[in-house]
Amino acid sequence: MSTKAMSTKVMSTKVKVARLSIFSNTTLILLKLIVGIITGSVSIISEAIHSTMDLVAAIIAFFSVKISDKPADENHPYGHGKFENISGVIEALLIFLASVWIIFEAVKKLLHPEDVGSVGLGFIVMFISALVNQIVSKKLYKVAKQEDSIALEADALHLKADVYTSLGVGGGLLLIWITGLNSLDPIVAILVAIFILKEAYELLKTAFTPLLDAKLSDEEIKVVEEQINKHDSIYCDFHNLRTRKAGSIKYIDLHLVVPENMSVKNAHDLCDIIEDDIEKILKNTEVMIHLESCKKGCEECIRTYNDDNCI
Repeated sequence: MSTKAMSTKVMSTKVKVARLSIFSNTTLILLKLIVGIITGSVSIISEAIHSTMDLVAAIIAFFSVKISDKPADENHPYGHGKFENISGVIEALLIFLASVWIIFEAVKKLLHPEDVGSVGLGFIVMFISALVNQIVSKKLYKVAKQEDSIALEADALHLKADVYTSLGVGGGLLLIWITGLNSLDPIVAILVAIFILKEAYELLKTAFTPLLDAKLSDEEIKVVEEQINKHDSIYCDFHNLRTRKAGSIKYIDLHLVVPENMSVKNAHDLCDIIEDDIEKILKNTEVMIHLESCKKGCEECIRTYNDDNCI
């Protein structure tokens, strides 16, 4: 299969799962809003708002994966990968705003308590919401990990949080039915909002860091160094190893010092081998190697390469 065909297939998979998230969120929002209005439960309404943020996030993820998978062009020579990171930052800010609004409404209801009706109906809707989001979240996580997509991972994180918050709200409604304490409803809503705030912070940290061109993880850098060191009997040294990430693409560049009398062809072949080794281990990686000639004149560098196939 050609690179272009593979890229199209990947994009199609990412877009399909993002579209599924939009459909599921839209359905659940309508359910929660209707039941929230019927019951007068601020915790259910807070869940509807949370799901609305999930829907916005799903729409952002849908468009960001379509844009980020576009190949490099004249205006974006390094590709469009950072669109995914930007979408993740926007999603995190939306979650933060939603949680603040939920806390505001819940405090108002604590000060002016109201009875919660049709508790059983609310519990059923929360259970259905948790089940649907669990299924969709697992699908999103699977594709996100396969394609290293921060946008889909962010969307999956939204839904995973929604699973826990829906179960929390459902549990709160169950306690209201058992104890008759309607004040539990806004308390549960505040706990949901605090959980969402934590979610927003984690997502913002994950999405924003690559925008600052931060290095790859220590584990990934270790893998890169291991692949380079496999060929240390041929080159003399390497330095200036730099790494960064944009969307799902990892960028690696380094300076490789080779013996002074190594031919251009052999040096180029060595670079190709190292680049291939790294790209086989780390998915979605682009490697750039700058060659330098060793000027030390030491015994280690006095090597001859008469055979063109020596590497």
